[in-house]
Amino acid sequence: MIQYEQSLYFYLLLLIPVLALGYVLFTLWKKRVMQSLASPEMLAHIAPERSFFKGWAKQVLLWLGLAFICLGLVNPQIGTELETVKREGVDLVFAIDVSKSMLAEDIAPNRLEKAKRLASELINQLVSDRVGIIAYASSAIPHLPITTDYAAARMFLTSLDTNMISSQGTAISAASRLAETYFDDENQTNRVVCIISDGEDHGEDALMAAKQAAAEGITFFTVVVGTEKGSVIPIKQGNAISYKKDAEGEVVITKSDFEQMKSIAQETDGLFLEGNNTEAVVTAIIDRLKEMDKQEFEAKQFVKFKDQFQWFLGIGLFLIVLDLFLFNRKTQWLKKLNLFHDA
Repeated sequence: MIQYEQSLYFYLLLLIPVLALGYVLFTLWKKRVMQSLASPEMLAHIAPERSFFKGWAKQVLLWLGLAFICLGLVNPQIGTELETVKREGVDLVFAIDVSKSMLAEDIAPNRLEKAKRLASELINQLVSDRVGIIAYASSAIPHLPITTDYAAARMFLTSLDTNMISSQGTAISAASRLAETYFDDENQTNRVVCIISDGEDHGEDALMAAKQAAAEGITFFTVVVGTEKGSVIPIKQGNAISYKKDAEGEVVITKSDFEQMKSIAQETDGLFLEGNNTEAVVTAIIDRLKEMDKQEFEAKQFVKFKDQFQWFLGIGLFLIVLDLFLFNRKTQWLKKLNLFHDA
């Protein structure tokens, strides 16, 4: 496992493209000025040994050196010792709808991105609960097994998209059955599936799946994203944007089904929430999780980490020193080869 002690220093890397752009603009300006003062033949006569390639090579070495120094300041740390610890928490599985209707933009920036943000903000507020992720449309697929690694969970959330499942539909029953396999501890008294969807096209089997889940001791939290008024479904291909159409060629208007999502939650004595207000959703779910009985479980975590900053600082300083000793004069054997067509 890798962690970063001072992740704020990553922002220093943004200075390198700025420096590169500044150097390019300066080089172009200097070239125009020199051409206005003398002909190319005269310039070649004044500075016959000056290498165009080495000028750029020096800058690249400098930029790479600065990049490694920035990484050194971040101080990446590698976990070196695992320890088994006991925790108390709830098993929480996110079932996130990745059907095409989730591309609708009736909630900014679109339904799917809103769903991912809601899940990410929830994970940020968890302490010792285990989380898993399921993606579903016409079928359900495991995206992240149950884990206490919240960093991995946030990373896997970002990779969710509507191309993960080719056939379309919204099979919440498949997501429910898959979620049951995530709960590997029979002693866990509180098992929660948080469904984040627009609620469209769930079908009659959604309520049957909720009843079965309730019998298994699983609680559904349902969060609906989108509006009842609905919106078109944009299909983006490069710079072109079209809209999804039905079999008759009419533009599809996708509408969120609030009543369906509410009924699913009620079947399991769960929680129904509208996803427009991220803070309100997160607060409501966290408060409900706090009320639940916690099950003790064992988890492995790294307790010792070893600093790795010295490698990055060493490479960075080496590259900068190399840059200082690299002169703009042409190297004689390269000059003979004339690989870069230096005049």
